[in-house]
Amino acid sequence: MPPRRSTVRVHIHPLGDTALIAELGTRLDSALNTRAIALAAALKKRRDVHQAVVGAVSVTVSFDPDLISHDALGAAIRRLATKRPPIEEPGRLHRIPVVYDGPDLNQVASSLGVTPRQVIELHGRPIYRAFLIGFVPGWAYLGPLPDELVLPRRPVPRTLVPAGSVAIAGRQTGIYPLATPGGWHLIGRTSVRLFLPDSDPPSLFRAGDRVKFFAIQE
Repeated sequence: MPPRRSTVRVHIHPLGDTALIAELGTRLDSALNTRAIALAAALKKRRDVHQAVVGAVSVTVSFDPDLISHDALGAAIRRLATKRPPIEEPGRLHRIPVVYDGPDLNQVASSLGVTPRQVIELHGRPIYRAFLIGFVPGWAYLGPLPDELVLPRRPVPRTLVPAGSVAIAGRQTGIYPLATPGGWHLIGRTSVRLFLPDSDPPSLFRAGDRVKFFAIQE
């Protein structure tokens, strides 16, 4: 029996002469993220591809222009994207303890019309998916966030966010692995180390992993 095909549409955009980005969609969606991971894995096996980096619903590809043209690689990507990915094995599950005492917790609750306790309960309810790793070493974009917690980013970013801060913005949540600037709302903190420079890969989370937050008292 021939492999089942998908109707997913892929949009190809050039990134200079030796790279392109393949977009599988625009919404934060676990099924599309699974397809992006499978597409990147298939592209990494090609001789003409140097690197394939997974995004939330996209893959950024750098290639050897002496071996393949932009148009030919785009056509190959479209063919690969029509193949249904293998049945997905659940990503590793990480249970992350959180002290919910972030400096934005009360403001988040007020903006959403709920209590701080409800923010904590809502944030800890889902099992989140790690859609991609990026921004800084060890950072994972986790989601989707419950609809009741969706807020835009802070109007004025902080110049320094402490490492371990648990934050929300848009339809996503995340943990700052290092002390960096940031514009997300800080609702708690964890002592779990996310950036592991002596490990390979050096990130605790990987694309496709699952993350469950639970509240603790300090």
